[in-house]
Amino acid sequence: MLVFLVRHAHAVSGDPDDLRELSERGREEARALAQQLAGHGTPPVVVLTSPLLRARQTAEQIALAAGAELRVEERLSPGATAEALREAVDELDGPVAAVGHQPDCSEIALALTGDDPSFPTGGVLELELDDAV
Repeated sequence: MLVFLVRHAHAVSGDPDDLRELSERGREEARALAQQLAGHGTPPVVVLTSPLLRARQTAEQIALAAGAELRVEERLSPGATAEALREAVDELDGPVAAVGHQPDCSEIALALTGDDPSFPTGGVLELELDDAV
């Protein structure tokens, strides 16, 4: 299954952490990312997102641009792992965009590919997940 692993776009600083929203720069990043994924040859049909506000705001832009279903996924909360990602997409028909956080995105990429693309805000990595866990 094709999975677009996405780090949420740039967010403002502050507390509480789960209510930090996208900055103006982040809103621009999210719109650009959404257009990139919507224009992909196989755009996401489902967008999973961490429940944190900045991730949800990023995911909303992707879902809107791609005409995809949006689902909040607790397993993508901070601390998400490659196993949690696999479990989250297991019953879905892809492609899927999964919006999460750092350092989780880098750790997931490293576990699944052996490489860390460093994930800037609004960064994305295409992964092909097989059925093996």
